Amino acid sequence: MFEKTKSGGITFSFDTPDTVTSVEFSPFDQSSQLIAYGDGMRVSVGICRFEVEEEDNDIDGFEFEHLRDFHHGTRVHCIAWNPETTLEMLPRQVKFCTAGADSQLRIFSSDLKETDSVKVLEGHTGYINDVIFEPTQGQQLASVGDDHTCRIWDSDGQQRACFPLYSPGMSVGWHPDEPVKLMVAEKKGTIRMYDLTTQQPIMSLDAGHVTLLAADICYCDPVRIGGIANGNWMIWDSTRSSLPQESRQAHNEGGRHFKWSLVSENLFATTGQNQVKVFHIGHSQ
Repeated sequence: MFEKTKSGGITFSFDTPDTVTSVEFSPFDQSSQLIAYGDGMRVSVGICRFEVEEEDNDIDGFEFEHLRDFHHGTRVHCIAWNPETTLEMLPRQVKFCTAGADSQLRIFSSDLKETDSVKVLEGHTGYINDVIFEPTQGQQLASVGDDHTCRIWDSDGQQRACFPLYSPGMSVGWHPDEPVKLMVAEKKGTIRMYDLTTQQPIMSLDAGHVTLLAADICYCDPVRIGGIANGNWMIWDSTRSSLPQESRQAHNEGGRHFKWSLVSENLFATTGQNQVKVFHIGHSQ
């Protein structure tokens, strides 16, 4: 269903059979309508179609189509889509990875007909906080966790590298234009960019003496890196300084997630305990 909010915007929703613990739209053009959401027993994949009126370009409606459920068996903490996912070509292919509460990664593949497969990746000895596929070919996977490691895996599920961290790894992000560069955000407030060829850090950013819970590379302007710590969002310009260029309070009760828009270098979103906020750089609200 969809409804207009008090501010004049429109929100859309669809029902799920259980409490959702993780949700992720595909960030890739060929599969951008796909959404995956997980709970304690399954991961569900569906299509979200947004109908647009041609005359005034206003959203007219919304349609959700459930495609498939995948047995998971443990709480889903985070989901990462693979760029090989496509519904536009035959055979269709859906591929994504999950991090579960059992400290294991699972790579799911399906043609949405008869062939489903799952690979379980073992190696982390603590809670996995984030996972991401390399965004151009999808042949590598990176994950970070409470065991103070960042691990690199190949598409067959074999671990290829392991970087020791100084504190729990909270977020990991691949540079959209340079696949050899990987961003790793640590809980103690340090963000490092690693060169995967040498497996060494090449730069670092400092959030100060705070608890950094999330960070993200701006897809539209990769020199910008954003994060959230102690309820405040922070923006770094990696070409200018290791300290944040901007910082402002987002949530009184503390924030948890930070995500850049995939279509604008000025838009980003944060989550707090019971709310989501969208910000525009340069505007105070």
